[in-house]
Amino acid sequence: MTSLDKPTSDTDRTTDQQEADARAVTEAALFEAFGGVRGMVETVLPGLLFVTIFTIDKNLTHSAVAALAVSLALVAVRLIRKDTVKHAFSGVFGVAFGVVFAKMTGNAKDFYLPGMLYTLGLALAYLISTVAGLPLIGLILGPVFKENLSWRTRNPGRKKAYAKASYAWGLILLAKCAVLFPLYWWADTTQFGWVLVALKIPPFLLAVYLTWVFLAKAPPPIDVFAEMEAEEEAEKARKAAAAEAARGQEF
Repeated sequence: MTSLDKPTSDTDRTTDQQEADARAVTEAALFEAFGGVRGMVETVLPGLLFVTIFTIDKNLTHSAVAALAVSLALVAVRLIRKDTVKHAFSGVFGVAFGVVFAKMTGNAKDFYLPGMLYTLGLALAYLISTVAGLPLIGLILGPVFKENLSWRTRNPGRKKAYAKASYAWGLILLAKCAVLFPLYWWADTTQFGWVLVALKIPPFLLAVYLTWVFLAKAPPPIDVFAEMEAEEEAEKARKAAAAEAARGQEF
């Protein structure tokens, strides 16, 4: 009998199912943490609208007002639908800071400067936190996986995966900065804006994909919330048993 003819054992099927479940949980957590398709749209659309309008009429005020208006509209849509607004609000703040910078300097290119500085700071935060033994991606995803910080001391394989993912995020964002900051100095606003828009999604998708790869191969998260609930139930059971024993002694 060849290896292809051998029947699949129950153990193999169980292992495959566990791996599939782990991948599904990881995908769902990443989707929740980073906003999914809508989050990407909310990230790209204001900047895309800004550079499109500026390319057409070279008017900073028109471009800034349009970008800010669409950011506020995206927040309003989420509020109406009663969805989480954290990604949309972050977009509003980013656009608002960009508008302020650009209006203060009178240079439309400065609309993008706060976002670039934020990207650089985030890249350094990913790298420094990992070197310090507290990878940032673990802090972000720990609550989503209901494991909080249990991975630090109780799940070394998972801590290693978070460290790899954080290094990936940091290096990818640094590479993005290495492209954008030189362009900021010598490219014109239109050229720079289109390059920046083009670089919004691909690095992000690469970082998310690598995070998924590392975590899908890591040990499953420890559900600390389930543990706390189990401890509470056990404590209630102990108290009930003690009360029952006390009543028995009275008789």
